[in-house]
Amino acid sequence: MFDVAKHLGATTRAVEDSTHEGAPVKVVVASRTYPTDVDDLWQAVTDPERIPRWFAPVSGDLRLGGRFQVEGNAGGEVLACDQPRHLAITWEFGGDTTWVDVHLEESPDGTTLTLRHAADVSGNEHWPTYGPGAVGVGWELGLMGLAEHLATGSSIPHEEVEVWGASADGQAFMSGAATQWGEADAAVSDDPDASRAAAARTAAFYTGAEAPA
Repeated sequence: MFDVAKHLGATTRAVEDSTHEGAPVKVVVASRTYPTDVDDLWQAVTDPERIPRWFAPVSGDLRLGGRFQVEGNAGGEVLACDQPRHLAITWEFGGDTTWVDVHLEESPDGTTLTLRHAADVSGNEHWPTYGPGAVGVGWELGLMGLAEHLATGSSIPHEEVEVWGASADGQAFMSGAATQWGEADAAVSDDPDASRAAAARTAAFYTGAEAPA
């Protein structure tokens, strides 16, 4: 059985203001701890044979300086690969380039994965419309899939993921994640109501519900 509350509670969410090469960026930060050692977790997130078991097939040259393509999603370049602690990539989708850093660190309960996704949102209506949940929910689905893979060692068939996404559990998870990303943004925003409204639009996007006005 899928425990929605357990998976939502396993992720720590934050929204930060930072800079990238001197330009202001918004950073979506998601952290989750897994009951495994750092080497196993590193392999799970970098081995092209294991990545499709919990995320999506990836092709290309998965080495420093190489380029990759996630099937049906973004492509990019490997900017840093410090095994087994730090992976940095560009995330290129729809003509936009953003930046993803993944850090692994041992913890008393296993290994904590912290993902930071930075984007220049100046002059871009996507952020005020959807907020951090636009990428936050997607990454959280990936982190949840990673937890299921590590717990069972098995692959998660794409067809099952689609069916689950339309189920009551899937809808509750995506809606709950969107809401919590809205609260993370509201905590640091000058306009918390706008953060929550953006979260509602994100929830509608992921669940197929009617978007609020």
